[in-house]
Amino acid sequence: MININQSATGTANGKIILMGEHSVVYGEPAIAIPFPATRVEVAVTSVEGPVQLDCVYYQGNLSAAPKQLANLIAVVESTLNELNQDLKNFKLTIDSTVPVERGMGSSAAVAIAMVRALFAYFSTNLTNDVLLALANVSETIAHGNPSGLDAAMTSGKQPLYYIKGEPFVPFPLSMSAYLIVADTGLKGQTRDAVASIAQLNQENPTLTMDAIHQLGALAKQAKLAIEANIPVTLGLVMDAAHEKLSFLGVSNDTLNYLVTTARTNGALGAKLTGGGRGGCMIALAADKDTATCISAALLAAGAVNTWTHPLGDD
Repeated sequence: MININQSATGTANGKIILMGEHSVVYGEPAIAIPFPATRVEVAVTSVEGPVQLDCVYYQGNLSAAPKQLANLIAVVESTLNELNQDLKNFKLTIDSTVPVERGMGSSAAVAIAMVRALFAYFSTNLTNDVLLALANVSETIAHGNPSGLDAAMTSGKQPLYYIKGEPFVPFPLSMSAYLIVADTGLKGQTRDAVASIAQLNQENPTLTMDAIHQLGALAKQAKLAIEANIPVTLGLVMDAAHEKLSFLGVSNDTLNYLVTTARTNGALGAKLTGGGRGGCMIALAADKDTATCISAALLAAGAVNTWTHPLGDD
């Protein structure tokens, strides 16, 4: 007999692509890091009757939730099937600071937090394999053919170095620096950016693939810089990566302006992150005071939000 709690919570963090966006599609390495400065918390509380949902998009019976939440409904149903429990007599409340459609793993973070909360509510041990499998139900609906990276990142604590089709390789991150993330306020345009690179590759394959390969080499350099705790080198690598991504048509005026703003206010390096043509940019600072200065400058330059996270022990 499973013991049902009166309430339980589950959490997950956001994620950031540090290096390798877009070039990873062509077989080059990429680096992703967990970003706990943004997080999701799901609370499950006992109520009588149909399952209730309370989130920023919808409040009411889960069964009547809009189509845009189909992935959320699917992960709840799949989790209850795994637990052999009925879809009734509880309420789900989602509180998230992970911005949507910014490449920070919002849908995966909600799924991870949801599974954790439901397993806790029904007092059942949850293995990492089951957690990722259930989160993948949501991610398949949200993204079609997910790599599993977002689920691994939003549920984990270690950076991952990865190459398409190969196992994720975790590695330690303990760097004497701070990462600032700024939201442009614009949704990322991943498909347009991907199409831009494909078009460029048709027109000039030599230059395009040279930029792709250089992005891969920069990702390798970034990993070495992180492992050796050399923030200045990581910053230079980030700057170089942004220039290559701009050449490939992945950036836009807003991202470029924020990147320049960060650099002129003391950043060791700055670049776009994620799909590009909107979404977020990231900057590296040597210390907390500089990070605070960069954050303020980015907000003054038009960023709608910023988050700062220490890459080592704060």
